[in-house]
Amino acid sequence: VQLQASGGGLVQAGGSLRLSCAASGRTFSSYVMGWFRQAPGEEREFVLGISYSGAATYYSGSVKGRFTISRDNAKNTVYLQINSLKPEDTAIYYCAAGSAWYGPNPSNFDSWGQGTQVTVSS
Repeated sequence: VQLQASGGGLVQAGGSLRLSCAASGRTFSSYVMGWFRQAPGEEREFVLGISYSGAATYYSGSVKGRFTISRDNAKNTVYLQINSLKPEDTAIYYCAAGSAWYGPNPSNFDSWGQGTQVTVSS
């Protein structure tokens, strides 16, 4: 599956963004999806994951409450809604696809998008 992330940008602290990740190729609904982020000089960090149908979601404790993941299998798209943005949310955000949910380790995901930059000013 090929993934294309979009929706990043420069926002002020307290603002909101919705990131999108469009998939093409094999059946989108046969993949669990995840969002990760990577700040400069840091390791790639799991943010959120979602099951095949969207019935189950998987959260990182650091973002629970401000971030929401959803998917629209009819549109082959997964979304990341980010509210109350903080400067420490500044990072490149990546979407990823996996064959099953094995946990938040990036190595459990097989396909990656190119990333979209989110920059939060204070």
